[in-house]
Amino acid sequence: MPMPLAEANAFVVQHHRHHGRVVGHKFSLAVCAPGGASIVRGVAIVSRPVARGLDDGLTLEITRVATDGAKDACSALYGACRRAAFALGYKRLVTYTLASEGGSSLRAAGYKVVGEVRGRSWSCPSRPRVDKHHLQSKIRWEAA
Repeated sequence: MPMPLAEANAFVVQHHRHHGRVVGHKFSLAVCAPGGASIVRGVAIVSRPVARGLDDGLTLEITRVATDGAKDACSALYGACRRAAFALGYKRLVTYTLASEGGSSLRAAGYKVVGEVRGRSWSCPSRPRVDKHHLQSKIRWEAA
């Protein structure tokens, strides 16, 4: 079911292992307990791609997925994001996992590994930043 960003962010803050809220999105979805639309078991937030090189107007990125541990909730969310993005006319949907994560939910939902992104600091001399993000390598997954 559709989920307002504020509610999706609140769920992410409570349940995501290593990330917090996002600032903006294209759409957010929730998966609920069978028969009870009021019991949210997981959320997904879909946005424009973070990497400028992927932001071609036809690509979206799943920036957050968080669940309370419900069986198959992640796979259901990844599949629903894919269907929604393609129904809206987008041609590609990407997401990332930490290299230490398995990705079985993504494989079950039909996503493929397309590459590895090395972890690096976002700080540079012209724009110093405090790294709040994980600096380990990530795996890029894609549905097209």
